[in-house]
Amino acid sequence: MKQEINLSQTVSLSDAGEFLRVRRVILKLKKPTRNAENEIAIFTMLPTSAVSAAVVTELYLGRRSVENLFQTVTENYECQIQTLGYPKAALFSFCLALVAYNILATVRGVLASVHGVGKIDAGLSDYYMVDEVQGTYRGMMIAIAPEHWSVFADFEPEQFASILQDLASRVRLKSFLKHTRAPKKKKDPPKYDPQHPHVSTAKLLATAKKSP
Repeated sequence: MKQEINLSQTVSLSDAGEFLRVRRVILKLKKPTRNAENEIAIFTMLPTSAVSAAVVTELYLGRRSVENLFQTVTENYECQIQTLGYPKAALFSFCLALVAYNILATVRGVLASVHGVGKIDAGLSDYYMVDEVQGTYRGMMIAIAPEHWSVFADFEPEQFASILQDLASRVRLKSFLKHTRAPKKKKDPPKYDPQHPHVSTAKLLATAKKSP
């Protein structure tokens, strides 16, 4: 853990005359954030008797992986389909996206066990992997007979993991690597032209209001 608990207390939050009692956990950071903050306050409704302050901080540390999950399913699995007006349909679509994400996480884990965690985390593109699955799935369902798929249902976890690792060793990672961006070029500051001075929109609106 990169920080230590400095304070854990019960506080009250008010809104339109209504009060809500919550826990506030203060983390004292060993390394300041990019905004030069040395402490972070976490507000939670988790009961003290069931969840300690240390567990709250661990959950907070894991928030990034949860945020990355939602970003992945939103960008690659279309978990938020605008035309699904019925809540149950939208929830079903979201659950399917989460199942697909679990499959993607399994594939990434197997690739990492063969090619190395650092190489997979730093360079593998979720977009290209999802695109590959979407592009070949229908063809595989047509070309490969059902009996060739049914054998996997009887595999023990160790057998299935061994098969996945064997397949992972044949994957050409170059086909699924992220495209790194080139360094941004520094733009020259705009040159002031007395013949064409810049006037902000706010000034124009203020002048219009003052005029009769």
